[in-house]
Amino acid sequence: MSAIGFPAVVLAQDKPIRIGMPTILSGRVATLGITTRNAVMLEVDKFNAAGGLGGRKIEMVIRDSKGQPQEAARVARELVNTDGCEILLDAEASSGAFAVHEVARDLGVLCMHAISETSSLTADPKLRAPNTFRCMRQGIHDAIVGGSYAAKVAKEKKLRRWMTCSPDYAYGRDTTAEFLQYLKRFNPDIEVVGEFWPKLTQPDYSEILTRIVQSKPQAVYSALWGGDLTSFIDQGNIYALFSNLQFFAVNIADYTVLTAVKNLPQGLHSGNRYLRSVPNSPANLAWANAYFAKYKEMPTNWSWGGATGVNFLTAAMQKTKSTDGKKMAEALRGMTIDSPFGTNGKLTLRAEDQTLTDYSTGWGLLTQKEPYMESPTIGDWKLIAELEAEWKKSKGWA
Repeated sequence: MSAIGFPAVVLAQDKPIRIGMPTILSGRVATLGITTRNAVMLEVDKFNAAGGLGGRKIEMVIRDSKGQPQEAARVARELVNTDGCEILLDAEASSGAFAVHEVARDLGVLCMHAISETSSLTADPKLRAPNTFRCMRQGIHDAIVGGSYAAKVAKEKKLRRWMTCSPDYAYGRDTTAEFLQYLKRFNPDIEVVGEFWPKLTQPDYSEILTRIVQSKPQAVYSALWGGDLTSFIDQGNIYALFSNLQFFAVNIADYTVLTAVKNLPQGLHSGNRYLRSVPNSPANLAWANAYFAKYKEMPTNWSWGGATGVNFLTAAMQKTKSTDGKKMAEALRGMTIDSPFGTNGKLTLRAEDQTLTDYSTGWGLLTQKEPYMESPTIGDWKLIAELEAEWKKSKGWA
C-alpha cells in the first residue's frame, strides 16, 4: 500500500489546519488579544475534541502586533507566507484591521474579522473583498440602537446640551458621528456644544475633564473603550463629573471595564458589550460559565467575537468538507449558525456585505452589581436593517 500512496493519505489527514491570528497581546489594551485568544481556544478545543475536519485538527498561530497597524500588516503577511496559515482570523482593533484587510485582499487568503467594529470595513463597497468577512458587531448597528435609546432618555430628562469624548481614529470618529446622527434623528432638539478626541492609550484626561466640567453639558457620549475608558471614568470621579450630567458610553457594559473601574458611578448608560445576561438565555449563561471555569475570569466583547469567528469558520469547513478559501467563502456568504450570542439564538453573515447580523445588541442603565444591566432595551433588527439601508444609501454605498 505504501507504493500506491497510502502513507500520503495518512499525512494529509494528520496535517493541521493552520489559522493565523494577528492581535494585541502587549501594552495597555492587551486584554483585547488575551480574552479573544481565550475564547478562540475554547471553541478550537471543542472542534478538535470532536475529531476536527475528517481527523484534521486546527492549530492556531497567534502573533502580537503590539497594537501597531504596520506591525499587524507585517505579522498577517508572515502568518500566511512563512507560517503556512490557510486562513486569517483577524483579532485586531479597527486601526490594525484595515491593514490586515489589505493583506488578505492582496494574498487572496480567507479572512474573518473578529474584533473591528468600524462600519466602513464591510459597509463601504470599495473596501469589500470576496474573501473577507466580519463576525463582530458593527458601529452603525450600535448607533441606531443607542441613538434611539439616548433620545428617549434625553426627552424624559430634558437633556439638550451634549458633548462627546471619543478616541481619535476610525472607530471612535465614525461611531460617534453615527451615534449623534441617530440621537438627533430621534430627538431634533439635541445641541452638541463640544467634541474631544484623545489619542489611543492617552494616560491623562485632566485637560479634557476640566473643559467638560467648565462647559456644563447635560450629557456626554463616549466611544472610549478598555483601559482608556477605565482611566477616563476613574479620573472623572475625581472631578465629580458624573454627579452633574448623564454619561452615555457604548463600551462600559463589559466585564473588562465593570470590574476594573475603582468606583463605578451610579446612573451610567451603556450599550451591552458582553454580559452573560444579554441575551438572557440558558445558552449564553452556559457559554459564559464554561469560559469562566477554564480561565477564572469573565469573557469580554472581544471574546464572543473570537468565538463566533471560529464557529463560522468551522461550520464552513464542515459544510464544504474543505479548507479551501474560495469554497469556504462561498459557504459563509449568507450562512446562519446557532449561537448563544444571537437575539433569537442564531447569527447570520449577511450575503450582501459579508457582515454579522441578528446578534443581541441593546442599551440600558447600569447598576453596580450583577447583572449590571437589569432592563436593557434590545435592538429590533427589522428597524436596524431599515435605517442601516437608508444610511448606506446616503453615503452612496447602496
